[in-house]
Amino acid sequence: MTEIDFTSPRDAAKPFTPKITALVNSPLYDQVWEDPDLSKRDRSLVTVAALVAQGHAHELPSHLRRAIANGVTKTELSGLLTHLAFYVGFPAAITASAIANSVLGPLEP
Repeated sequence: MTEIDFTSPRDAAKPFTPKITALVNSPLYDQVWEDPDLSKRDRSLVTVAALVAQGHAHELPSHLRRAIANGVTKTELSGLLTHLAFYVGFPAAITASAIANSVLGPLEP
């Protein structure tokens, strides 16, 4: 089986399903992420939590990077994953933590 680069699952899927990408771009990124009712920072926290809870590990790298770009700190992401361990399970939180370490590097003391 061929190794797939899931740096951006949406980009990896686009050649095969361009209509899905178009549906994600609008309304999700054009409208939902731009809605002022929640900050992008808060949306990132909610999105990472939802991805961890649903076990969507392939989506995590791009959303972890987006969370950092949206002002969430590595310490806050670490706290989020620790908190989620008690609500969605330790295996999901540990997997997400390993992905976060790989993508963002270790948490500095």
